Amino acid sequence: MKIGESARLLLLAAAPVLAGFLAGCGDFWQAPSGGSSSTGTGASSSVFYVLNQGTKQIAGYSIVSGTLTPVTGSPYTLAAAPYSIAISPANNFLYVGTSSGIYLYNIASGGALTLANNSAVISSDFATTMQVDGTVGWLIEAGPNLADLIAIPINSTTGAPTSTIEQKVQLPAATVYQLAVSQDNAHVAAALGSSGTEEIPFTAGSSTPFGTPINKGLANSAGASVSVAIDPSNRLLYVGETAATSGSNSGGLRVFNLSTLAEVTGSPYATSGLAPYAIAPEAKGNYVYVANRTVSGSSTGNIAGFAVTTVGATYSLTALSTTATAGTTPVGLTEEGLENYLLVVDSGGSPDLEAYTFDSTTAGKLDSALSQSTGTDPVQAVAIAAAP
Repeated sequence: MKIGESARLLLLAAAPVLAGFLAGCGDFWQAPSGGSSSTGTGASSSVFYVLNQGTKQIAGYSIVSGTLTPVTGSPYTLAAAPYSIAISPANNFLYVGTSSGIYLYNIASGGALTLANNSAVISSDFATTMQVDGTVGWLIEAGPNLADLIAIPINSTTGAPTSTIEQKVQLPAATVYQLAVSQDNAHVAAALGSSGTEEIPFTAGSSTPFGTPINKGLANSAGASVSVAIDPSNRLLYVGETAATSGSNSGGLRVFNLSTLAEVTGSPYATSGLAPYAIAPEAKGNYVYVANRTVSGSSTGNIAGFAVTTVGATYSLTALSTTATAGTTPVGLTEEGLENYLLVVDSGGSPDLEAYTFDSTTAGKLDSALSQSTGTDPVQAVAIAAAP
């Protein structure tokens, strides 16, 4: 995703980097145990990775006994500026989209990375957003000035492409700001800026996996769709839009029933900011959090939270009473694999990385737990991914 300074600044300004009522609160983000759990042959599920665009690095960490701990070998130097990152559901492969193409890394049990594919790119595509589907059969990606959503067939054992032929579906916009894949591998959603949001049916077992796209438009024609996420239980599609609500902070979270694509009553929900550039549904689906890149009257961003209510097949959201203060220009948000922390990266720093825990007395509230630089500042941290 690198094409010169003016284009880089344009992408950063326009894209996130171009995830019963109050049920289950007792299990959500329990106090960290200080240990880690391993899944399969890949990394501990507490490992996560940050892309430092300014210094061309991958910084890998785990949080042990409340302390941020680098993985062996971190930070890892990249040949080109990074823009996007994705981890396979089995925790054994990591993909990094750079201005020179997409690189593949093998992930060891402790989270250490080894560059694969003879250190060559697996694709020359300029991927500003990407995700691996649940079957580990496809790397789905997109970038600027292509007007396509792309699926690269990959080998679930090696992570490498199985064919040089990519599957594509045309979209009504030149740039995909962000994409998301449902955990049942049946849906892909793409935020398309002023062209709204596209939902694309997906069949992972087919050699031509994309169906016919459905466009959901915008809440306000003056706004832009800048982020998407899909509920882990495949119930809801979340879309972050600018200018979607009224007031000085007009960013909004739109919510759709994933099976019908009908908008939930009460949507869009005000996010307490201007630019909702990252969305993270928590693993159990009881809450969803939104990082606002900019906030009216503030030099920093924030994180707004919502409780999700389910009554039969009817859904609604209730805004939490407090927001969490973030650093400058938060652009990435994810839940740590052990479900102990919500992690955010700030491309403007102050700091680069923050971690929040779930408050023990106030349902859904975020408590600041850690903040740290991810390298020698300014690193321009632009993306984060956590091992499932």
